[in-house]
Amino acid sequence: MNITKDKVAAIHYTLRDSNGNVLDSSQGRDPLYYLHGANNLIPGMEEGLEGRTKGDKLNLDVTPEKGYGKSDPQLIEEVPLKAFGGQKIEVGMQFEANDGQVITVTKVGPEMATVDANHPLADQNLHFDVEVIEVRDASPEELSHGHVHGPGGHH
Repeated sequence: MNITKDKVAAIHYTLRDSNGNVLDSSQGRDPLYYLHGANNLIPGMEEGLEGRTKGDKLNLDVTPEKGYGKSDPQLIEEVPLKAFGGQKIEVGMQFEANDGQVITVTKVGPEMATVDANHPLADQNLHFDVEVIEVRDASPEELSHGHVHGPGGHH
C-alpha cells in the first residue's frame, strides 16, 4: 500500500539542520503517525512521502518555502518588560501566545524585550532521514477529524 491522500502513515525520522546538527528525532520513541494530505506535516515532507510504501528509507531536503517558511519581519516586535508580569526574561525563552503560537525572546534591554513569533525553524533548510514503518487506510472517524487517532485508528 502506498502513501496517498487519506492514508495513515507511520514514520521514523531524524531532522538535521544544514550543519548536520540533530534538531529532532523519533528514534527511541514510537513512530510518528499522521494522516496524509491533511496538512499534518510540512508540505515538503508530505510531497517527499507521497507514493512511498512500508520499508522505504529516504532522505528529504526541504527548503524554507516547503518547510516553516521565510521569516516575516512583521512578526518581530518590541514588548515592554512589564508585560511579562515581573518575571526575569532572558534571550531564548519561549512563550505560548493565546492563539498557540510560540514566541521566542531574541533580545532583552533595560525596559523592552524583542520577541519573534516566526517559527524557530523559519529560513532554514531541513534535512530528514525517514523510514516508512506502516501505511494503512484511515478510519472514517480519522477522516472526519482530519488527524490520526493512534496506531489502530482509535482515540
